[in-house]
This record gives sequence, C-alpha cells and structure tokens, in this order.
Amino acid sequence: MKNPQDIVVTGIGAITPIGLNLKEFWENLIQGVSGADYIKGFDTEGFRSKIACEVKDFNAGDFIDKRSARKMTRFSQLAVCASVEAVKDSGVELSSVAPLRAGCIIGSAAGDYEVLEKQFATLAERGPGRGNPLAVPKIIPNMAAGNVAIELGIHGPNMAVLSACATGAHSIGMAMQILQLGQADVMIAGGTESTISPLVVDAYGCMKVLTARNDDPKAASRPFDLDRDGFVIGEGSASLVLERREDAEKRGARIYAVLGGLGMSADASSIAAPDENGKWAGEAIKMAIQNAGLNPEDIGYVNAHGTSTQANDKTETRAIHTVFGSRGKSIPVSSNKSMIGHTLGAAGAIEAAATILSLHTGILPPTINQEQPDPNCELNTIPNQAREVKIRAAVTNSFGFGGQNASLAFIAEE
Repeated sequence: MKNPQDIVVTGIGAITPIGLNLKEFWENLIQGVSGADYIKGFDTEGFRSKIACEVKDFNAGDFIDKRSARKMTRFSQLAVCASVEAVKDSGVELSSVAPLRAGCIIGSAAGDYEVLEKQFATLAERGPGRGNPLAVPKIIPNMAAGNVAIELGIHGPNMAVLSACATGAHSIGMAMQILQLGQADVMIAGGTESTISPLVVDAYGCMKVLTARNDDPKAASRPFDLDRDGFVIGEGSASLVLERREDAEKRGARIYAVLGGLGMSADASSIAAPDENGKWAGEAIKMAIQNAGLNPEDIGYVNAHGTSTQANDKTETRAIHTVFGSRGKSIPVSSNKSMIGHTLGAAGAIEAAATILSLHTGILPPTINQEQPDPNCELNTIPNQAREVKIRAAVTNSFGFGGQNASLAFIAEE
C-alpha cells in the first residue's frame, strides 16, 4: 500500500561529462559512452594523470541569466543549472509554496579551487590588497546551495553537506529527513563539483589514486577490472526534487521513485584508505535497506561506488557480499564512474539520479572497459552493455575519504 508520507522523487536535473541535461546523460550512460579525454584547462606536462571527465560545451548563460552566472564560480553554476532543470522537470510551482517551506541541500566536497589558486598567485605576485573582495564568498562549499536559493527564490532550510565523496548521497538523505520531520514541503537536494585544477589533479596524482593510463583516456576508468590503476577525475552536478507523496499526488506530479532509506556509517580507521574488510560500508548498505522497510532479497540492483582504484573496488565487493550473501556474485552491479569518472562531491547525486532512472525505465547501465574481471571482485558487473531488467528496489553507494559511508535505497513507483 502506498504511504502518503513516502518521500518521492518528482524531478531530476543533471549536468555531466556525458550530457548537459538529464536526457542526454541517460541516453549516453546506457549506451556506454565515456566522457574521458585529455585535460584542456591547463598544461599537464609532468602530471601523473593527464586526463579527466570534463563537462564539455557548458555555458551557464544558456540556462540562467548571464549576469547572475558571472557572479558564480563553476561549481555553483553547475549546481544552479542542474537545480533549475530539476524544478522544471518536476512541474512544481515554487511560487505557490510558502517561502519557508521550500529548501535545498547542495553539497560539494571542495568548493572552488580555480579561483583559490588564482587568488593565491595574485597575492604572491602582487602583494596584499590586490585580491578579489568576493573571492571567499564565491569559493566556499556552501555557496552552491546559497546560489540555488537565490536563483529560485526559496527561503526554507538551506545548507551544504561536506563528506568527501559521500557528500551527494548524504545531502539527499538529509533532505529526506527534513521532509520527514515536517520542516519543509519541497526540498531540492544534490551535489556539485568542479575541481579539475592543477593543485587538485597533482595532489591526487601524488596519492597515486588517479589513473596513469594516459594513452587511452576512454579506456582508463575500469572499475572492478584486473587492470585498473586509479580513477579519472570528473566534474558535474545533479539535483533531485523531493516531496511527500500526498503533496506530489495532490498536484498530479509524475513520480520517478520512492526514496526509501538512508544508511550512514564511519570506518573510523584511516583518513584516506577504506577499511579493507568492508564491514562498515556493508553496515551502511544494510541500514539503508532496513530503513526503507525492505530486505536484502528485495534489492535488484546495486549502483556501486566503483572508483576504479584497487583498494576501493575490493572493499566494496566485500561489503556487497556481506550484505547479500550468496546473491553477492549474481545481483546486478554497475559503476557509472566507468563513464563519467569520479565526480567527488557530486558523485552520490549523479549516481542517485542514474539509480532512479534504472528503476523508472527498467534499464541498468553497464560498467564499461570490462576486459579482465578481477577475481577479487566477484560481482555481476553488467559488463560493457546495458541490461533490461525490471526491478523493485535498488541501492546506490557512496564512500568518502575519512571513512564516511552513505547508501541510499530507492523503490520503484508502482
């Protein structure tokens, strides 16, 4: 029986390396299109990794007022444009919602580094007093949520979540909780990131977490493959519109799926490496399923964190086997990062959007670049081609530096 208090997804917006809107993103994702290419924004001579999944041909002025766009840095632009698309997709008239009853949580793992690097260079070269007076307000991670509120004219709960690569999933889960507490009627939730800058790319390269497969960018991100050697850094944004079922049905909204549960845990073991046995990541998955009122056997698909690093893919495999037992080798699993790269704070939101569309359409996107499955990652990874399977429920995983884990459980709308 449908519960009028269910939290449902009524709108989705996405700007990604493989599409400047939701339709393009989804069509390219299920076709197995890679967004990886050589970095265009700076000279990569001497860098371990010279490739990235950049959002191509993006002009914020095509989506929002050009003057407003010029006041924002890129990560805010991406978030605002994705949120505008999500609201339009949902059909909700925000002007008809009481000002304090619509809010947003948009997270970013880093904020802006491009302006930060330029401002530091200005300070070093020209001395104090020559910087941009708006530099700090433009680059801090909460500014994406602030700009979404300004653009859409909403005055309710407004904040950013920051939990590394779990940011997007945590943001969506916390927005769900605000609705469940009755503190808002409409929430826009998601994640955004744009950190393809010299400092960040070099720092990740020094950690040896970025791929060095520079000769073939589109084949470089290969989650769960024996020959993987690190992730491809990406950028992008996705936003969801969340409402209570009774409100969505009252206005005749199309419902994509039910957001059933959030699971959260901490490895509490390392600032960078995951807990190798996957115990605490597994607990987050279990919690999401339980909070959705489901059992593991109800889950028909796992949208994996799947970073394409040796440690993370093995750990996630162990977590999946811990949760699903004998089904661990057979339950369909795929990693969107094989196509869009690792979008860091945006990953959980973009991958939540893909999970919802999998439930809505009955199509599970592939994991591309699967040539030699790693025997330590015994999973049904949907290699290289999408699969048509009608499923009742799915989970999506996001695990971040610091051992911060988040999983979301979605249920198909009947």
